[in-house]
Amino acid sequence: MRTGFSVETVRAAERALMAELPEGALMQRAAAGLAAACAGLLGRVYGARVALLVGSGDNGGDALYAGARLARRGAGVTAVLLAPERTHTGGLRALRAAGGRAVEASAGVPAVERADLVVDGIVGIGGTGGLRPEALPLVHAAEGALVVAVDLPSGVDADTGEVRGDAVRADATATFGAYKPGLLIDPAREHAGAPHLVDIGLALPAAPDVEALQHADVARLLPRPAAESDKYRRGVVGVVAGSARYPGAAVMAVAGALYGGAGAVRYAGPAADAVIARFPETLVTAGPPAAAGRVQSWVVGPGLGDDPQGRQALADVLASDVPVLADADALRLLSPEALYDRRAETVLTPHAGEAAALLGLSREEVESSRLASARALASRYGVTALLKGSTTLVAPPAGGPVRVNPTGTGWLATAGSGDVLSGLAGALLAAGLRGVDAASVAAYLHGLSARALGAAPLTAMEVAGGLRGVWRDVSIG
Repeated sequence: MRTGFSVETVRAAERALMAELPEGALMQRAAAGLAAACAGLLGRVYGARVALLVGSGDNGGDALYAGARLARRGAGVTAVLLAPERTHTGGLRALRAAGGRAVEASAGVPAVERADLVVDGIVGIGGTGGLRPEALPLVHAAEGALVVAVDLPSGVDADTGEVRGDAVRADATATFGAYKPGLLIDPAREHAGAPHLVDIGLALPAAPDVEALQHADVARLLPRPAAESDKYRRGVVGVVAGSARYPGAAVMAVAGALYGGAGAVRYAGPAADAVIARFPETLVTAGPPAAAGRVQSWVVGPGLGDDPQGRQALADVLASDVPVLADADALRLLSPEALYDRRAETVLTPHAGEAAALLGLSREEVESSRLASARALASRYGVTALLKGSTTLVAPPAGGPVRVNPTGTGWLATAGSGDVLSGLAGALLAAGLRGVDAASVAAYLHGLSARALGAAPLTAMEVAGGLRGVWRDVSIG
């Protein structure tokens, strides 16, 4: 599990550790890790040209001490000082002693343009808002070089992943002690490049602010049939989706459930003919959900429409005593009271526009504060909230770490993709996974399936069909 901790938590851990160490020891640990990350990117340090973008405070100090280490290995290092009067004096002294030089920002562009590698030490993890105007020429001059960010790319928000202005785009980020949420959540994640965690010895709490599943975590959570399993032990999913206008939504949701490991799928709705034509193993009824038979979870909403039949089907499903995943049209028709009265788990899977409607916000507000929006949905409605996007977020109903999906790709922005995800998560709910696990494992496999198809256009049915392969790869990997 990759975990991320807030700025406040990291700083508290740093203060506790600094109280036990000689003065400056913690910065030296950070600088050593930063220098190693820079050397790894350069390949050959001797003769390389390195430019340090040095702001005030400890981030600049880390960059200067790392620059001194690189200079001692034969690199030509120039520090560009954005705040000369507030530059870390010890770091600057060490750089000059190692043979490095320093110039002020007004004279720094040529040094940055000539550099093979640029170290972004402008703003630390406490920075807010975008880059200041005086930094922009230097950042633009670095576009032809490798860029390594110190702890976090300057201009992004460490706690939320928000980018509220101009920000550095790094090829790699050497982050100290712990990942920060902004390194895991878009749009900041796109600015961070490849993250390198530098262990500086911090003692962190057991519960992080965010966490991202890795292959081993998903493999541990995947349900596996035993020798005595039957379809009910594997999980039976009920799907209420599709309409005369959108029969394909039902087909996609059923595909996600079947390829997602369900023991059986029961479909209830007006698209029964389309479903049975594509998946003859599906147990179908054109009647209400109550006529479908026994299920262990419900998936409701994709292509449902808003006619009285669809509204009643949603009400029936929410009145059941099994886990329910509500998506698409079901999100528009939800009654908050129906959610508050439920005892079984509920999972909502909105995109930004649907989340905005549920929260009474604009889409822009949700997209600019995705982490806060996911938490607000989960808290307000007492549900597991899966907020779709380039970084899908899964927030549990009772607080705790928000899951960040690391496998997403923009190619998943295609019709029917969300319907497949809903069916897949529904199958995992039916197999007995709790809401946050079902939602986050589904998002992981869904993204992995899309990635396996390559950087090219794809269809939702291709994503569904690819689930078997990635399930196998995760299980044996």
